[in-house]
Amino acid sequence: MKKPKILAFIMAGGEGSRLQPLTADNSKPSLPFGSRYRIVDFVLSNLLNSGIQAIYMLVQYKSQSLIEHVRKAWVVSPMRNEEFVTVVPPQMMRGGDWFQGTADAVYQNINLIQLHDPDLVVVFGADHIYRMDIQQMVDFHHERAADVTVAALPVPIADASAFGVIAADHAGRVSEFQEKPANPAPMPSDPTRAYASMGNYLFDAKVLVRALKEANQRGEHDFGHNVLPKLKETHRLFAYDFATNKVPGTKPYEEQAYWRDVGTLDAYFEAHQDLLGLNPRFDMFNPQWRIFSSNYQGPVARILDAQVHNSVVAAGSMVRQASLRNSLIRREVIIEDDVELEDCVIQDYVWIKRGSRLRRVIVGQYNVIEAGSRIGYDLEADRRRYTVTAGGITVVGPGEVTKSLRAFSE
Repeated sequence: MKKPKILAFIMAGGEGSRLQPLTADNSKPSLPFGSRYRIVDFVLSNLLNSGIQAIYMLVQYKSQSLIEHVRKAWVVSPMRNEEFVTVVPPQMMRGGDWFQGTADAVYQNINLIQLHDPDLVVVFGADHIYRMDIQQMVDFHHERAADVTVAALPVPIADASAFGVIAADHAGRVSEFQEKPANPAPMPSDPTRAYASMGNYLFDAKVLVRALKEANQRGEHDFGHNVLPKLKETHRLFAYDFATNKVPGTKPYEEQAYWRDVGTLDAYFEAHQDLLGLNPRFDMFNPQWRIFSSNYQGPVARILDAQVHNSVVAAGSMVRQASLRNSLIRREVIIEDDVELEDCVIQDYVWIKRGSRLRRVIVGQYNVIEAGSRIGYDLEADRRRYTVTAGGITVVGPGEVTKSLRAFSE
């Protein structure tokens, strides 16, 4: 069978209000994640690793840092016009409105679909941490002669009320969409779990174009709430079980079908903890399915007589006579003598001065933590200065250090 021509849209306009103060200056997809990545790098890597190389990224809120990241890190092939990652802000080509929803964002760029004339259109979110071979979803789509396929994550039935739930038969044919239901429909093969929509869709291109035009005429703007329930009545919609997706190089100790929506500060913190340990739930080292990001040109990390236990220290950082435990340190961070960090996430360009103690803390980028600081030990005191989550994580918002922190160590 002829290989289908696929065009991808990444929905990267998320404001990330539940991630404040980390999203004070950045959109959710552009937030740092892990030692050297941004959240958006995961969906981009999944698409490229799956052989899908014609990608439009639709942005909206606080998008400049995301635009700069894509410009520097995601030049795919300047010699081949069909291979690209292009950022598309709202063009106002069909009126003066910003994107009103996921479907409206694609509708406002329907000319791009018509320009490329693909067989299939992938519409994926930019907010999640996972690996996925999307070609396996494409194969499932063709095997079922589907018009639309929705990626579905099996979740415990007790947790399913927090998601949009998909009711489907044994073949995966969708019969109903339930929005955060009190009584979620169980999976046909496992009554203890339900299918949660991952917000990742695969469309027959002609079906999508027609559906978007009809939705616009009705004044409807969202895929999950409007377009998909309508299409279910007239077309073949299927749920693709993400748990069946097999990514090369996944290790036996990893959580199979790992997928996290890092939409809250607690979820963001917990997903970082999943990267640590000898047998992490999500192992970032997978040469067969790499997560790509910027080509950082700084020096390697320097660790000077420090105690480091189950932690990651990224390039350009310097750790003196300090103690790190269960922590993730990003790039160009300076940690002075007699500092103790436990269960912390320290973003880029942070300077932690002598004698500070931090426990269960996220420190946003461009910060200086003054000498002798105590953060994470007295949550009531922390609340007067910082954000404290329901899970007891103290979050120090991004600072305003603009000078290169390497100069501070001289």
